[in-house]
Amino acid sequence: MNKIIIPICVGIIIIIIGIIAIYNQELKIPESIDEINLENKTLENPIIDGKLSEIENKANENDFQPAPRDWQTSGPFQIDRSKYLIGEKIFLVIGGLDPDEKGQIAFLRPGNETHYVVHQTIPFDGKFKNAFNYYTDVRLSEVLGTCSINDIVGEWTVVFRGTNYSNINFEFINEILPGEEDSFIEPVC
Repeated sequence: MNKIIIPICVGIIIIIIGIIAIYNQELKIPESIDEINLENKTLENPIIDGKLSEIENKANENDFQPAPRDWQTSGPFQIDRSKYLIGEKIFLVIGGLDPDEKGQIAFLRPGNETHYVVHQTIPFDGKFKNAFNYYTDVRLSEVLGTCSINDIVGEWTVVFRGTNYSNINFEFINEILPGEEDSFIEPVC
């Protein structure tokens, strides 16, 4: 019996000494701010530094400031501008739909001198959701028929199908958002 108790007691004593040793370890507390700064200092990386400089230079070159928002409104529907640069997102706000209002928001782009082409539709149903926000953008797309900038530039119309709300008109001007030039250089169709 003593042969079993002695190894168990020795094991327990070793575990207790180990726990005490762990709790009694001294924490290394930095004595000065310089010591803290040395610990947090990152290594220099010429590739990352070069990319950061490139981004900063591009931002300084562009010095682009978006036009102030001039909300265009029809009933509970709003878009944030009357004129957009090619590549800018259109911010659509819907707020205060009645439960019985249901339909589609249709973005129509100019097709020719007399006709428009449906570019995108967004369904809405006030019974399920009476308010929401939606971002959309216009890109070159063979599927959507926006083959080149010429298919985007011009007067667009937002129609609210299923309602009596007036259309909202806006324009894409023939100027590309800085930083988006590569996306609109080559026609896709």
